[in-house]
Amino acid sequence: MAGSGAAAGAAAAAAAGSDCFKFNFALVSRIASSFASSSSFDLRPGHVVNVEKARKEHEDLVEALRRIGLDVIELPSDEKHPDGLFVGDIAIVIHGTALICNPPTLKDRPSRQGELAVVRQVLRKELGLKIVEVDTEKAVIEGGDVLWTGREIFVGLSSRSNMLGAQAVAKAFPEYSTTIVKVYPPAVHLKDYITMAGPEVMAIGKSDGAQNTFREIKNSGAIGYKYISVDEDEAANVVYANYTLLHLGHEQIPKGSAVFLNKIDYARVAISMEEPLKRGGRLGSCILLVNRVRHPKRIPTTIQ
Repeated sequence: MAGSGAAAGAAAAAAAGSDCFKFNFALVSRIASSFASSSSFDLRPGHVVNVEKARKEHEDLVEALRRIGLDVIELPSDEKHPDGLFVGDIAIVIHGTALICNPPTLKDRPSRQGELAVVRQVLRKELGLKIVEVDTEKAVIEGGDVLWTGREIFVGLSSRSNMLGAQAVAKAFPEYSTTIVKVYPPAVHLKDYITMAGPEVMAIGKSDGAQNTFREIKNSGAIGYKYISVDEDEAANVVYANYTLLHLGHEQIPKGSAVFLNKIDYARVAISMEEPLKRGGRLGSCILLVNRVRHPKRIPTTIQ
């Protein structure tokens, strides 16, 4: 961690009334039986998905979200779309605006395009958000590659998101500065390596890929952030919402869990998500957080 005051700084920012990570709703999607046998994501070698255990873990996640004050909207599972569980990839929501993403269609893998309609409908009709669409099919983008820090946006160029997709994010949220960075392998998404662990606090994996990707963010001129480094890349994917940090449990991230225990002085909730992560997903990709209050400030958008 860069500086021993990261946790205190996050708590102070929260106490000062920052609303950037205060959310009203969380969208999640129930798990299809087909998730065990089919996905656009690779199954980790030597692993088998236990769907019933995955559903129990998902139920525990839903309960944890409710306990931190979120109104949870559960989307039905769809056997034709096994990746529906990863609803966080399907839209990017910042205050009152939602960009509907355009996931790539991969050869011999199930398409994710069918996931868009139900998420779009809920965000528009039930939550009343402004909907923005990607304006060209050539632009591919998934939410896992978009890091909203509370004051600016970083978009990762990866196997799932390209330059046109990154530009679509910048167009959708012109009031915030948008910076484009390269995601180094083996990660699928930017947020496999780096997420927000609190106001102005980033959690970052220690692998070579994570550190190389993080270097791109630092070299872009990002300033004012504190950093928490964790040994396991899986530990770096956290969810900070309503003044609470959600992270994986000790069984999955023993070293990272110890770091959070030592460094974080605000509320924490440990979540077991062993089965869903066998497909390469992350805790954050299973949640789409929504705050319907639009931020009034507007600043010029810059793409770097």
